Amino acid sequence: MTDSTPVTLHDVRDAAARIAGAAHRTPVLRSRTLDAMVGAEVFVKCENLQRVGAFKFRGAYNTISRLSPAQLARGIAAYSSGNHAQAVALAARELGSTAVIVMPQDTPAAKTAAVRGYGAEIVTYDRYTGDRVAIGTALAAERGLTLVPPYDHPHVIAGQGTAALELVEEVGPLDALLVPVGGGGLAAGTAVASKGLLPRIRVIGVEPAAGDDTLRSLAAGRRVTIPVPRTIADGQAAETPGELTFAINQQLLDDIALVDDDEIRAAMRFAFDRMRIVVEPSGATGLAALLAGRPVSTLRRVGVIVSGGNVDTRRFIDLLSTAG
Repeated sequence: MTDSTPVTLHDVRDAAARIAGAAHRTPVLRSRTLDAMVGAEVFVKCENLQRVGAFKFRGAYNTISRLSPAQLARGIAAYSSGNHAQAVALAARELGSTAVIVMPQDTPAAKTAAVRGYGAEIVTYDRYTGDRVAIGTALAAERGLTLVPPYDHPHVIAGQGTAALELVEEVGPLDALLVPVGGGGLAAGTAVASKGLLPRIRVIGVEPAAGDDTLRSLAAGRRVTIPVPRTIADGQAAETPGELTFAINQQLLDDIALVDDDEIRAAMRFAFDRMRIVVEPSGATGLAALLAGRPVSTLRRVGVIVSGGNVDTRRFIDLLSTAG
């Protein structure tokens, strides 16, 4: 089913072999309380426990590890709201390279501190007035760096798909898999991997209600652009889907569910209180959709990817203090 897409199950399996030993094979958690609330067996893939605290390390390492010695010597450029920035910074360091990351001025402090901690240089911009793609592209050209985009690249997408590959290998057949959608790289990789293994599985993307660019694009049959989303799910504050990711998601995603900020907060609180894991807002959207009853009620075995856990203590407390 996925042979006609720009990224295939073979590519995901190749990425899995390449990142083995570098990326964590993250755990799958269960909760009887969650099962009872949802009315299904739920399998939670904890990418919040991945290196750098998010799934992004998979795609970054898969991509950077394929560069030539000359490219690695010149260095890497990237643009990111946080998790891809950390992933590129760490992968570059581990592969003997350096990184320069373009990041929004309002990126959570924990993420910028981590990027600097991995040895990367940060160039900031205003996400509401600046164009991070243009800034990153110009920076890469000026300094002779290799640009590694956060989602719109076949090796990045294949790397992200390894999370779903691991999940299905571990737990077996699933009726549905919920996955957060920002730029669409994780969703595209997840759809390629899971549908390549389980052709009848429903893959449901989840977006914050304020950042529904993929839902609107799928409805229009083309990529549309929305104003910069104002949502607590900063990792999903995309204005438009990626060109490559949209082509894949348009073909393979079965549905898009929307969740609001209050539902995201409630999911973060549930994950902490009941499952004892810390999840950032963007990482909690799939779980939020489940708790809000968005998927089809007849599903019996459901997977959900918790995509990240990068939230500092103060923000985590602030967000949960207003959760219902």
